[in-house]
Amino acid sequence: MTTVADAVTSTVDLSPEEAAAYSRLRDICRDLGSTLVAFSAGVDSTLLLKVCVDELGDRALAATAVSESYPSHELQQAKRLARDIGVRLILVETHELADENYASNPTNRCFYCKQELFTTIFPVATEEGLATVVYGANLDDTGDYRPGMQAAKAMGARAPLLEAGLGKPEIRAISRHLGLETWDKPAFACLSSRIPYGERVTPEKLAQIDQAEMALYEAGFRQVRVRHHGELARIEVPPSDLSRFFSDGINVLITSRLKAIGFRHVTLDLQGYRSGSLNEGLSAAIASAGTPAIGSRRVLPVVNVS
Repeated sequence: MTTVADAVTSTVDLSPEEAAAYSRLRDICRDLGSTLVAFSAGVDSTLLLKVCVDELGDRALAATAVSESYPSHELQQAKRLARDIGVRLILVETHELADENYASNPTNRCFYCKQELFTTIFPVATEEGLATVVYGANLDDTGDYRPGMQAAKAMGARAPLLEAGLGKPEIRAISRHLGLETWDKPAFACLSSRIPYGERVTPEKLAQIDQAEMALYEAGFRQVRVRHHGELARIEVPPSDLSRFFSDGINVLITSRLKAIGFRHVTLDLQGYRSGSLNEGLSAAIASAGTPAIGSRRVLPVVNVS
C-alpha cells in the first residue's frame, strides 16, 4: 500500500465534479455539529473521519469495534491512521457472536452486526456529548445486498458519503487529493462474510480465516478473500493475480500455511475475486428475509481509549 509520504507527494487535483462532491461532503460534515465516526480503517471511513476532523476539530471522535470478526491487522492500522489524522480513537468491544440471530448466519446477518455496532456506540456518543453517529456507507453500497444499512438507518446513524452522492471512484480521488494512504486500499469486509449463509459463525472459523488471509498478504497479495467451506478453503484473488500462484512456489507455500491452520483442502477460485460472491443466487432468500425489529437486545459498551 502507498505510504503516507508517498500519498502526499502523489496528491492530484480534483476534477470539477470531484471538487463539487468534496465540497458537498465538507458542508454535510460541518453541519453535523459534533460526531462519532464508526471507523474501520477502510477507504470509506478513513476519508469520512479525515473530513469530519478537518471540519469539526475535537468535536469529532472515532470509534472502532473490536471483535472476532474484525481482522487483526486492520485494528493495528486503525490505531495508526487515527494517530496520523490526529483524532482520539475509542475502542469498543462488540459481541455479535453472542447473538444467535448473527451466529446462525442468516442472509441478513449484517443487519444484526450493524445493530450490535450502533447499539454499542450510540451510548458512547452520548457519554462524550456528541450529537451524531456517522458511518462510511456510500453510493456504491446501494447496488448490492446491504441489510446492515437498514439497521443503521433505523437506529439513526447517518452516512455523509452517501448523502453527498459519493461513490468509490470519488472517494478514492478525494482521498488521494488529501494525501490519505488508504486512497488505493482494496475493499475489505468483516471475516464473517467469508462463511456461506446458513453455516454457523464461530470464533474458531474466524480465526482460521484471519490467519489464512494474513498468509496471503504476507505472500504479497493485496486483494484477497479466503472463503470458508468447512475443511476446504476457497481462495479469491483478482484475475490478474491468478498466475502468481504457479510461480516461485507460491501455491506450495500457501497450501502448506493453510493446511497448518486446519484446512484439509485448499482451492483457487478461477473466477477470481468479486465482492459479495457468497451473495450470488440469493434473490429468493433475500426477498423472504424481511427486516427484523430494532432494539430486541442491548449490550453495554466496554470502552477503551487509546
